[in-house]
Order: sequence, then C-alpha cells, then structure tokens
Amino acid sequence: MNSSLTLRRFFCSNASISSLPSSSSTTISISTKKKPLVFLGSPQVSATVLDALLNASTAPKALFEVAAIVTQPPARRARGKKVMPSPLAQHALERGFPSDFIFTPERAGEDMFLSNLRDLQPKLCITAAYGNILPSKFLNIPPLGTVNIHPSLLPLYRGAAPVQRALQDGVKETGVSLAFTVRALDAGPIIACERLEVDDHIKAPDLLSHLFSEGSKLLIQELPSILDGSAKEKAWPQDESKATLAPKMTPEESWLTFDEEALVLHNKVRAFAGWPGTRAKVVVVEGNGHCTDLELKIITTRVSDSTHSKIDGSKADDITFMKGALLFPCGGHTTLEVLEVQLPGKKVVSAAAFWNGLRGQTLKRS
Repeated sequence: MNSSLTLRRFFCSNASISSLPSSSSTTISISTKKKPLVFLGSPQVSATVLDALLNASTAPKALFEVAAIVTQPPARRARGKKVMPSPLAQHALERGFPSDFIFTPERAGEDMFLSNLRDLQPKLCITAAYGNILPSKFLNIPPLGTVNIHPSLLPLYRGAAPVQRALQDGVKETGVSLAFTVRALDAGPIIACERLEVDDHIKAPDLLSHLFSEGSKLLIQELPSILDGSAKEKAWPQDESKATLAPKMTPEESWLTFDEEALVLHNKVRAFAGWPGTRAKVVVVEGNGHCTDLELKIITTRVSDSTHSKIDGSKADDITFMKGALLFPCGGHTTLEVLEVQLPGKKVVSAAAFWNGLRGQTLKRS
C-alpha cells in the first residue's frame, strides 16, 4: 500500500468534513464521539472477529468505530500463481471497507506505518491471528492498550499454534482468552476467558474457527469495560508457573510413526489437519511379490476399540481393510482406522475407494 497516498486521502477527508454545511455538522459531531479502534488480523478466521466489530460499530449506541485494518501484505496464493491480499483484507474489501484504511506493512515497527497509525489516533487496538510481532513503539500508541483474542486457556499454549498443539496433546478441554498484549509472548493480563469441551474427532481448522467465533462474542461482551478502562483494573495476571508453549508446526513433523500408539497418531492427524497435514509411507505388494513404496497423506482417522481388529505378531506390518477403514497396526497392540487418504497430486478419497483401486495388491507398513 502507498502509505503517503493513504495519508493524503485521510487529510482530504478531514478537510471535506470541515467544509460541510451546518445541517450536517450534528451528524459528524455525533460520529466523532465514537472511539476509533484499529483491528489487526490476517487469516480467514480473523474475518469472524472483524464482522463482529463492524456489525457492533453500526449499532445506534455504539461506543467505537473501526478506523483501520492492519493485515499481512499480499502474497502468492493458489500454488504461487497469483499475488493476492490476505484473506482478511479480501473479506474487508468485499464488505466495502475503504481500501485506503487497510494497512499492509511488512513489519509492525515500520516508521511510515507507525506514523500513519498515530495520525488515526486509535484509542484501542484489537488483534486476532495477525501474525506479526508488535514492538513497544506500536503498543505505546493506543492509550487503552492492545487486546488479543488467543485460542487457548492462557497461560496454556502460548505461541503460534495453540489449537494444533492442544489437539496433539489430546486435551479434553480448551478455550479462548481475551488478554492485553505485552512484549512477552501471550503473557499479558487476562480480561476474560471461555471454556470449551473438545470433541474426540474435531480437527484443528474446525476447532480454530469455533474458538474465534466464541472469541468474537466474548470481545463484544467485554468491549464496554475495555473502552471505559475498567477492564485493566479487573484483568488478572497469568500464572507463569503454569505456562506452556505452542510452537509453530513444521512439515518435518508431519510423518506418522506407527510404533506409536493409535491414539497418539489420531490426535496428530487432527492437529495437523489442513497444514501441514500428516503423511505415511506404505509398501504396495504385488501378486508376484514385487514391492513399491507409496506416500499417503492421512486425512481422517479414528482409534479402533474392537478386539477383532488387533493384529497378531506374525502379521504386525500388514495393513488390512474392514468396514470402510484401512487398519494400521500401531504400538501397544492398538490399531488406527484410516477413513480418508490422499495420494500426491490427487483428490481426497475414502479408504474404500483407495482399497478398491489396489486391485488385489496388498499393503504393509513401511
């Protein structure tokens, strides 16, 4: 974005306000009483929060207005073919938000960006999966502070992948926290939190979406206290002794090792769903005994609880098929049922469709 152009248009807008006839001055006066808020986010899940803010800001007695949006710069998407705005920026434009007030700095500490932000005089900043570190010179701008929606029960799972790491750990309960942002990672005082039971089969993208949906409701509920300053008084410090980290996922972690128990692998499949996904190597055995290595992306699984699906020691590496599932023998005499798979460059298919495509060939663990 051309920052100087943004500022020029901003000042021209102010100039045209001052030149409006007196009949319009009352409306403008009332509008300016709303506290300007800046929202920061990037992926599609942050659009849920933006929608909640924009909808609430148009209510008759709204206390705030969304003065600007800050998001990641345009990047190559759709396998690198086209440079596209972030999902949040695209959503904001589709809603008719002025493009002049969508900022896309490479870093939140850029001088020109911070100058533009100061000119807006935001009272409060809200972040939801923005994806950039906020330096002190940013955090010092809004007098009411910066508030983050974090999809975990802080101080648990601080970091870039709280939902994924929680699912990988097999948690039965998680939640979303509303907390003030400080320089330390996700360590600010907590304003409010909402707890949520975790279904045994929910995958990370679905849980992430649900948590940000609940987080947006929590934010709207708490905004009056944030805007009048009382939230800072009631916010409680995090217990550092209970803090855990949720580092970013890496493609190198995506491989499944079937020496681990089925539940561990099932939780990993749920956690890594979307990106980077989970992969397994299997061996295809032809009728003449010839073997071919094959890489599979494991999409959907469940843990078998049936005794008949346990594999005896003499066939410990055999992958069988039963009742719509590929049965992978795992550590601890457990069995993982794989329901959906994907071959490289192909579409996701059911286990039954994949098994039928083998045409009598058999499978073994690699």
